[in-house]
Amino acid sequence: MQHFKTLNDPIYGFVEIPEGLISDLIEHPYYQRLRRVAQLGMAQYVYTGATHSRFAHTLGALHLMQQAVAILKRKSISISEEETEAVCVAILLHDLGHSPFSHSLEHTLLKMEHEIVSLALMEELNQQFGGKLSLAISIFKNEYPKKFLHQLVSGQLDMDRLDYLNRDSYYTGVSDGKVGSERIIKMLNVIDNELVVEFKGIYSIEKFLIARRLMYWQVYLHKAVVCASQMLCKIIERARWLSKKKQERWKNLSDNLVFFIENEVLESDLNKNVLEKFAALDDSDILAALKSFAQHQDKVIALLSEGLLKRKLLKIEIQDNQFKSDFIKTTRLHIMQRLDITSEDVDFLVFGGNQTNKAYDASKQQILILLNDDKVKPISEWREHNIQPKEVKKYFFCWPKL
Repeated sequence: MQHFKTLNDPIYGFVEIPEGLISDLIEHPYYQRLRRVAQLGMAQYVYTGATHSRFAHTLGALHLMQQAVAILKRKSISISEEETEAVCVAILLHDLGHSPFSHSLEHTLLKMEHEIVSLALMEELNQQFGGKLSLAISIFKNEYPKKFLHQLVSGQLDMDRLDYLNRDSYYTGVSDGKVGSERIIKMLNVIDNELVVEFKGIYSIEKFLIARRLMYWQVYLHKAVVCASQMLCKIIERARWLSKKKQERWKNLSDNLVFFIENEVLESDLNKNVLEKFAALDDSDILAALKSFAQHQDKVIALLSEGLLKRKLLKIEIQDNQFKSDFIKTTRLHIMQRLDITSEDVDFLVFGGNQTNKAYDASKQQILILLNDDKVKPISEWREHNIQPKEVKKYFFCWPKL
């Protein structure tokens, strides 16, 4: 008889953690690090309650995965105990590779997607645990024959998304993000090795897609969140620039952060030594660095760091069309003159980019609906489907308020 540890989660109430491999993985330093990685990055600059961690999110996703597997087993879907444990391990560890402040520093500290780092850390854990994670890794990489198990971990309707929408909605207070995860999970089924949703759950899926779209514009891509995230990236980029151009030697930063500032890490560089350095890096390293940078003689990194510490963010404008070159040129020149900095310096203070959002990407593996006549149809082909697949792109431009 399997034993469980019980935790109290603000979203789901009491959740059970199986003792054994899953419990041992949760106790591992790689996983405990997630307590110190903010789930929503810089969103706390806008939503004061958005201070929850990747640790809480992944435990929530594990809870939903346990529910989903139990529902599928009740519907006579063949899932062995070994597969059950493996898919739970895969969802538990899927976010191990997040940089400090999560998506805010993705592609900045390391030039790759966080999933690549997660996989590398899972493979290192597999070595430490004597190969017990091999099946979980196979599911994570979508190499296991039962494709629906991978879809539960990473797909259009995975347990990751179901948890983060409800959790982020709860902690930000943005009620538009709340979805009926319990009903959606009860409507899951498997046909021809593909995860499907029974027709009775189609309106819950519509709500899920709308909620995800609204959360992106209201929370994840909120203009102040975008600005704060961009400032954080520019601080790391400026530190790298100072290391290369000025031969700066960082005495007041953690050794692990200095390593990633001074080295551009690529996927081919993810050996055990680099992974250990990454796994020792979290939000506290960045916050301590901001305090040090704010006192630096370089006015660019000092301005950006002090701005984040005191929430004196850059001015940001967002619009549907690209900003005119004359406006960009005039703004750059104005900031250069006011701060007495070079054209190379101003790149870190005056910059732009774009953000995209798509309610539902029909080009990827679609959400499949099991109709009442037992036929399966993509939700985009349902006659009442009104979630627009069009990608919306918005352009932003940031510069100092003087």
